[in-house]
Amino acid sequence: MATATLSVTHTESISLNDREQGGTKTFTIASIADVYKRIVTCQASSDTTIATFQTFPHSSDNAIDLELTKYIRVTNLDDSNSVNLSLQVAGGEGGTANMSTTILLAAGESFAMGTPHDGIALSDASAGIVVSLNDLESILIDPGSNAVAVEVFVASTA
Repeated sequence: MATATLSVTHTESISLNDREQGGTKTFTIASIADVYKRIVTCQASSDTTIATFQTFPHSSDNAIDLELTKYIRVTNLDDSNSVNLSLQVAGGEGGTANMSTTILLAAGESFAMGTPHDGIALSDASAGIVVSLNDLESILIDPGSNAVAVEVFVASTA
């Protein structure tokens, strides 16, 4: 099986008082063997699941391997409407989602994260740092009352 190195570059560009204040950060992920990339049209007033992660991906239609995934990006392709990006989190190892958190993704903005395996934690008990991480089970988009398109990109190792 062929593999390649994924190179990701994040750039902020802004000049204030005639001085550049932005920056560029590039990192690489070796041994990428699978890429899942698609543009999804999310119908108005309908939640849309754009990616599902499972420990045994063959057990769920169109699932992506939870433990092999190394990079996830979701971009709101709409030029004027925001979306709610909901991260569905499994409280048990590779289980069904029983927690969620939602992030507003304005027009043109992107959300990125690394591995979904033991990669996220939620707690309503306190505002302290939670270090016991859980699995991301899926990503949903709530487009509100507007039909929008989003791009999802997932890179996994072999």
